[in-house]
Amino acid sequence: MNDSTMDALIQALLDGNQAAAIEKTCKLVEAGVETRQIITDGVEAAMAQLDAKCTVEQFNLLEIMLCGRAVMGVMKELYPPGAPAPQTKGTIVIGALEGDVHDLGKNIVKTVLTVSGYRVVDCGKDCPLERLIDTAERETALAVGISCLITTVMPQVRRVKRRMVERGLAQVKVLAGGAASKQATAWISWPRMFSRACTISTRLPEVRDEQP
Repeated sequence: MNDSTMDALIQALLDGNQAAAIEKTCKLVEAGVETRQIITDGVEAAMAQLDAKCTVEQFNLLEIMLCGRAVMGVMKELYPPGAPAPQTKGTIVIGALEGDVHDLGKNIVKTVLTVSGYRVVDCGKDCPLERLIDTAERETALAVGISCLITTVMPQVRRVKRRMVERGLAQVKVLAGGAASKQATAWISWPRMFSRACTISTRLPEVRDEQP
């Protein structure tokens, strides 16, 4: 029964049906399925399928946004406000660079990283590049995550790693993604960054800096 409910959760997420996704999540919790398994086998699996569909030839921003909204609903159900924060495994700085005021994908990643045991410092949207790097330096970040939904911010995204190296932060991992990066075939896609975030507790040291 749990397998069929997990499959139903995945489908609800892909359909962007937040109410159905929350309902299936509650059933899994009631059946004794661990939160970590729901995230890995349900949420991550759905985002991986969505990522596979997001290509230059086939790209539906509305579908991504609806799926993201459903995912956020599930995450809030699993980790309601005020729930004890997991023990931190390190700090990750995230933000949407200056000129980009979209933050749905960033907020999803923030939630998943937090529940995966990381302390997340959110620089918000429309964030100047240097402030993002200043924050990474001040917080001794393990990695920096950049959201880029619109193409006009791509030149800044490409500058991040270079500026990090110039400031002596070459060891900090840089992950970037979003509609703009996917369509520009630049770094990794935001759904894939989300997927990696779901398992980042074991894979972060293996993530290499991917650049055009």
